[in-house]
Amino acid sequence: MRYKGLPLHRRAALEMERMIYKGVIADHPLTQIVWESTLRCDLRCRHCGSDCKTMAGVSDMPVADLLKVLHGVREKLDPSGVFITISGGEPLMRADLEDCGSQIYELGFPWGMVTNALHLTPQRFEKLVDAGIHSMAVSLDGLKEDHNWMRGNSRSFDMVEQAIAMLRQEPKVVWDIVTCVTERNFSTLPAMREWMIEHGVETWRLIDVFPMGRAASDPMMMLFDKHYAQLLQFITDTQHHYPQITCNYGCEGFVGEYEFEVREHAFLCHAGITVAGILADGSISACTSIRGDYKQGNIYEDDFMDVWENRFKPFRDHSWMHTGQCADCNMWRYCMGNGMHLRDSKGHLLQCHLERLMRGKEELNNK
Repeated sequence: MRYKGLPLHRRAALEMERMIYKGVIADHPLTQIVWESTLRCDLRCRHCGSDCKTMAGVSDMPVADLLKVLHGVREKLDPSGVFITISGGEPLMRADLEDCGSQIYELGFPWGMVTNALHLTPQRFEKLVDAGIHSMAVSLDGLKEDHNWMRGNSRSFDMVEQAIAMLRQEPKVVWDIVTCVTERNFSTLPAMREWMIEHGVETWRLIDVFPMGRAASDPMMMLFDKHYAQLLQFITDTQHHYPQITCNYGCEGFVGEYEFEVREHAFLCHAGITVAGILADGSISACTSIRGDYKQGNIYEDDFMDVWENRFKPFRDHSWMHTGQCADCNMWRYCMGNGMHLRDSKGHLLQCHLERLMRGKEELNNK
């Protein structure tokens, strides 16, 4: 693939970032551990990549097992520099979530969570703050009708709205709103932006859905190419013209001329480079969005820090990805095969963001 939309000044900036990233990859400093604390979830979202259920087939990991790992991390690293993100499933399904967070914090690790907020009552929120929570990412996938349709629950939107009101009043917690952009809610993005500003949301992260889990079989979940191109422009326009809110594109993939426009930094998939993941069954992986089998060990059989230092080669050396449509791409040096979450178990690329952008721009130009 030959991409021709990259201006010279953008290429120069990418070259500088590329040199920095080479050092980051070589050093692979562990700065985040994502703990898949449960596979249970109280919703059945149409776009769920992991297909979580109310009753999961894998039991919740006892917090003592995670703490054993963290004690080992503390022996080699300053815990204040390693952020623990509690994910799921839905972390609030755990009745002991506050206790988990408190024990993580007592070991010196800052922690946060990703939540759908359905059970984030004022009482639980207060307990989470008392347990030392540092950050919270809350999912909101449209205005009321669209969000509740996506989440399959008539109370979901109201609970997110309540969560935002509580977070605005709590200076100890850094938070943002995460929106999955789909064909269902794409046309409402301007109205959503106004709603976010009106409700005091200062950081809004937009991502598109990738073809995995339930989303793979639902055509309403995947953006048309022209809408994908327009999404990137929407984020850019919001950054430039709406100072009340910071609008970012998630770490989805390399986006050509939109690099540095939709994010403050150039694309790099941090999975296995600065981010490790501990899955509910004890598997050691990286980003929990990765659904292919790229597990590097298991905390019940291996020393976590030994695995981090001496394995993870598929994450740190992407030369194995330099095949197929990536083989002759002139943007390979910056993209390096896209995000790991977009590779299936056989290593095949599920989608190329740059290719989608090129097709989308061509379609819009030919209208």
